[in-house]
Amino acid sequence: MSTGAWIVVAAVVLALGLGLWRAATDGRFRGTRAVRRPGADTGPGPDSMPAASLPGADLVAAVGATLGERATLVQFSSAFCAPCRATRRVLDEVTGIVEGVAHVEVDAEHHLDATRDFGILRTPTTLVLDAAGAEVTRATGAPTRDQVLSALARV
Repeated sequence: MSTGAWIVVAAVVLALGLGLWRAATDGRFRGTRAVRRPGADTGPGPDSMPAASLPGADLVAAVGATLGERATLVQFSSAFCAPCRATRRVLDEVTGIVEGVAHVEVDAEHHLDATRDFGILRTPTTLVLDAAGAEVTRATGAPTRDQVLSALARV
């Protein structure tokens, strides 16, 4: 085989590996990352902070919504994102099933500061906030109904 053919084979194998990895991790909820506000000190953790000062609570209030009694599903989305529409349907379905859970959709393009503060790299990204507004877990990509229900069971 010529060098060009080996390059094509290597590119196909690499693309296949990347595609399989992305399919396996898309929509899976994993640990949360600490949200650090610019100029914030390393004071007390979220457990000892009042709800109004938690970044999740501030974000929900900024988009004109309220936190759910049990949990809040915050979806970062963008206008031309097809998986965002599917995620919206799934999260709306879950809020109809589980009492005390609210769904808040945030347009990532119109809330760039929040997008940066929360470390959102792609849409859709779903954050699960507890009743106080602290981030519990997050998923990038379109989660399934069962994945969302499983994440809510941990709240």
